[in-house]
Amino acid sequence: MGVVGAGEGATAEQEEPARQVARLLALSGAVVVTGGLGGVMAAAAGGCAEAGGTSLALLPGTDRAQAGAPHTLVVPTGLGELRNGLLVRSSDALVAVGPSWGTLSEVALAVRTGVPVVLLGWGALADHLPTDPGLSAPRRAGTPEEAADLVRALLDAQTPRG
Repeated sequence: MGVVGAGEGATAEQEEPARQVARLLALSGAVVVTGGLGGVMAAAAGGCAEAGGTSLALLPGTDRAQAGAPHTLVVPTGLGELRNGLLVRSSDALVAVGPSWGTLSEVALAVRTGVPVVLLGWGALADHLPTDPGLSAPRRAGTPEEAADLVRALLDAQTPRG
């Protein structure tokens, strides 16, 4: 599951929910995928570690030392912002914690490629996101617990029953 949000400039109001939602997802057995840097990304990795889970950092640069601790696995992609596409395509679902330009690009890529998105802490900005026929709009969550529950429900709805 991808947990995305601001790196530099992230606020405590973004970092704490990211830590909590990643912990809950990890407790469910999910691998938490992030963009690998600080802020929301490092907070998510920290929450994942608290739950004994595995986190994957997909760094934009080529230096492993840039990773925000405590990611379990670190991949220096060398792709710059293009690594956002790799992150989205590596995720079964995406929780976007608070808006930022990079996060907005990840949300757009996820919606366009059919990856379910849950927005957490977006406030009124979520009211202004475009809607396109045939594409699933991001869902909104008010708490980390609600976000984790929504992710599980969205994935359960996609899983074919046999």
